[in-house]
Amino acid sequence: MNKFGLLSLLMFVISATAFFVMRGPDGDIYLTIIVLGILSFIGLLFAALSKQLLWTILGVGVNLIPLIFAFLLLFAMGISEP
Repeated sequence: MNKFGLLSLLMFVISATAFFVMRGPDGDIYLTIIVLGILSFIGLLFAALSKQLLWTILGVGVNLIPLIFAFLLLFAMGISEP
């Protein structure tokens, strides 16, 4: 077991949990974008620090999902504002 690989997967779980906690009609979308971006970036760093190829590929794969989602949210918020 690689501790950086497990920490990378833990960052993904925390990102998904944070998204479900902060959503809703009164949720601050920009705070959600910042939190998802920071947690997925930290997860990508942990994935890069793990020296085993399996943990690196798995960590990068799952941590790109919230990062891309945060980017799409930011893009959608930019389009919706006049």
